[in-house]
Amino acid sequence: MNKMYSKSGLLVEAFEKNVDGKQTGLYTLTNKSGSEVTVTNYGAKVVSLMVPDNKGTFTDVVLGHSSIEEYLTSEEPYFGAVCGRTANRIADGRFTLEGIEYKLAVNNGPNSLHGGIKGFNAVVWEVKKVNANSIELFYLSSDGEEGFPGNLSVTVTYTLTEDNALEICYRATTDKTTILNLTNHSYFNLSGEGDPYVGDHLLMINADNYLPTDSTAIPYGDAASVKGTPMDFTEQCAIGERINDDFQQLLFGKGYDHTYILNKPDAVDDYTFAGICESPKTGIRMEIYTTEPGMQLYTGNWMTGNFTAKNGHRYPERSAVCFETQHYPDSINKPDYPPVILRPEELFESKTTYKFSV
Repeated sequence: MNKMYSKSGLLVEAFEKNVDGKQTGLYTLTNKSGSEVTVTNYGAKVVSLMVPDNKGTFTDVVLGHSSIEEYLTSEEPYFGAVCGRTANRIADGRFTLEGIEYKLAVNNGPNSLHGGIKGFNAVVWEVKKVNANSIELFYLSSDGEEGFPGNLSVTVTYTLTEDNALEICYRATTDKTTILNLTNHSYFNLSGEGDPYVGDHLLMINADNYLPTDSTAIPYGDAASVKGTPMDFTEQCAIGERINDDFQQLLFGKGYDHTYILNKPDAVDDYTFAGICESPKTGIRMEIYTTEPGMQLYTGNWMTGNFTAKNGHRYPERSAVCFETQHYPDSINKPDYPPVILRPEELFESKTTYKFSV
């Protein structure tokens, strides 16, 4: 039998497995220019993303694994995943909603991270629709799952457009008041996955303010200006230019792991430009657009390079950068932050686009 491989070199059958009684697989999206995105329904993860560089060579710009087995045992469980119910951190794993206190798993220091022990990154999503350039994935998160209230129905649609953009659209409804904060946690290296360092990438973020945190990555509350600090990416500069500065916020997280408050001229949920990142090696540029109010910049500070991943590559510290568009961390415990509460009569909708060019 002929083995099926993706353009990025992934063996399709390596993603076929029964997990929790559900079937997993690898799904390939393509466009007319030859770009390719592969997605697995385990964790709704983006596994590979092939776009042309300045020589016309297709380059895989996201980190990931070559099989479901590797994803199941990975020390980086969020590669390319949808994180939920609540991406990022909730202080002490506690929040109060409509007078009821909820306790979540504490899985990141003293806090709850990315939905708990088994968040949306570690469940099998149902493939609702798939065609040449898009896939629609569905997950029903049951009332009480990971400590959250309400039966939550979530749909995520990935679309590879003809102009080399990956669009991610989220929709969700609930039958009981709950909290929701979804993101995609792709780890990007625009020089190609396996390149050892993103510090040379040029970055501009459309944000005049960011959220300083305590040593456990929980924001104090008030925003701070980026001006005059190593947090300032209002003008394009190299990610690694100031990453080792003697600046308390960078020392806490061994680099950048902070939410930027995106400049929104009108409504906080308007679909607007969030930033642009570029590799000097490949010339690949990625523009980010989102309806979300914030974007977490994470520079892979805790990666170890301990395991072999796609194409035999290892991923050492700072060999990727994440742009997690989302609401702010610990929003449910910070009344001044944009709200993350979803009620039964409401429809949650969010859209983020990563657009590639050279």
